[in-house]
Amino acid sequence: MAHHKIDYCEFAAGNLEATELFFETLLSWTFTHYGEDYIDCNDGGLMVGFYRAPLTSTQDSGGAMLTFYSDDLTASQAAVEAAGGKLTKEIFSFPGGRRFQFLEPSGNEFSFWTKDI
Repeated sequence: MAHHKIDYCEFAAGNLEATELFFETLLSWTFTHYGEDYIDCNDGGLMVGFYRAPLTSTQDSGGAMLTFYSDDLTASQAAVEAAGGKLTKEIFSFPGGRRFQFLEPSGNEFSFWTKDI
């Protein structure tokens, strides 16, 4: 932990079990359960929690979007789809890199990006 640095982020998850399985499959995250309605993960980076609620965070609704870095964007996209994620934006370029965006099973939007080589 570092003073005044972001170290935790929470998301609603209407289908907490499917969200947990998605991130276990995609990123090998392991979760700690706090009752039936809350899980969190500390994968060595930013700690993430999910609480059972019928809400979502998407870019179109003004929600924050966490972005993961990838050394192989095409492989990351395939892994997202294989784990059950739904693409919201195919791979596209922006100044300095490329990225794609997706929904996890509860409907929260995340993305992967990579630097231009």
